[in-house]
Amino acid sequence: MTAPGTESAAVRRGQAPVVVAVSLGGGTGAAARYAASLWWPTQTGGFPWTTFWVNVAGCALIGVLMVVVTEVRGAHRLVRPFLGTGVLGGFTTFSTYAVDIRHLLAADQLRTGLLYLAATPLAALAAVWLATWATRRASPPGTRGGADAKGAGSS
Repeated sequence: MTAPGTESAAVRRGQAPVVVAVSLGGGTGAAARYAASLWWPTQTGGFPWTTFWVNVAGCALIGVLMVVVTEVRGAHRLVRPFLGTGVLGGFTTFSTYAVDIRHLLAADQLRTGLLYLAATPLAALAAVWLATWATRRASPPGTRGGADAKGAGSS
């Protein structure tokens, strides 16, 4: 029998590498997003193209990553937390998306704000779906995601 509180302490210690991986990845992704905003700044009242494309690209990369690490080849247990939750979670920025919408509406850019409100989640979901489909199609034959795998062409 284990002493009270020991199991949760052991679980917490086992999660420390995951927390570190997510933290390091998140900082990397957020820095990349910030660099994109400096490289391609949005004009006040204009369509927030940088945030839009960062979110779409990040979602596409998440689709690729998930197929590769779950269907094509095994990966170290910290790859998904580092790349998926960390890097790509820090890179995509749905909080900035919400703030962008608020700023557009406050600046009486109702049409642009509503277009952005609808286009971002639709484009992000389409990007995940297309990237997942394309990655499965491009996977080597014989893998779970490979083109010759049962049902691969039906998704």
